[in-house]
Amino acid sequence: MSVPHGTTKNADQAEVAKFDASASSFWDPQGEFRPLHLLNPVRMGFISARTPLGGRRVLDVGCGGGLLAEALAGAGAQVTAIDLAPGMIEVARLHAAEANLSIDYRVAAAEDLAAAHPQGFDVLTCMEMLEHVPDPAAMLATLSQLLRPGGDLFVSTLNRNLKSFLTAIVGGEYLLRLIPRGTHEYERLIRPAELARWARAAGLTLNAMSGIELNPFTNRVTLNNDVGVNYLAHFSR
Repeated sequence: MSVPHGTTKNADQAEVAKFDASASSFWDPQGEFRPLHLLNPVRMGFISARTPLGGRRVLDVGCGGGLLAEALAGAGAQVTAIDLAPGMIEVARLHAAEANLSIDYRVAAAEDLAAAHPQGFDVLTCMEMLEHVPDPAAMLATLSQLLRPGGDLFVSTLNRNLKSFLTAIVGGEYLLRLIPRGTHEYERLIRPAELARWARAAGLTLNAMSGIELNPFTNRVTLNNDVGVNYLAHFSR
């Protein structure tokens, strides 16, 4: 549910505006971003188990209000975090200041940062953003440009199949109301094979993929081998 990035040709301004409008509720653990608060520790575990973070240059693309960025900074990384929604960046800066965390937040497009700082980062994270941009394959290419050779990219997104439609959209948005209606468009969801193909074309190697399961009744989040709905992927350049 992070906000999409890129220049005008690879950013849906309606999507940016949608997330920008809800920025004030980002840090409410019981609000509309509650699933992100539940998912964040598991995502951090997936990342920290696969790459060192202390002292490394990390870029969080589509950072929203800074949930993952703060966790990365807390692990000792030198974090830059970008988003196209000014409201989200404002909220992120305020929250980081209250937590006494040094994070370089910017209202910026990934493409602009790639042009200014090619191969400028050791680790990139891009969580639930690819399904919100018009051209996710082009975004993966941009992320690859930002990553130094040998660096690590971590992506999360949603699969496109009947199970994900029933679970994430019908169940998550309409029945259980875990997230606002209209958060996801089925046609924009991404099959793992598509993600892997786009990554290969961008010069990235797939190292690991894991499913994420959120039990809405127990609030328990676990990683498993089922990538049928939400999933995480680890790539290297």
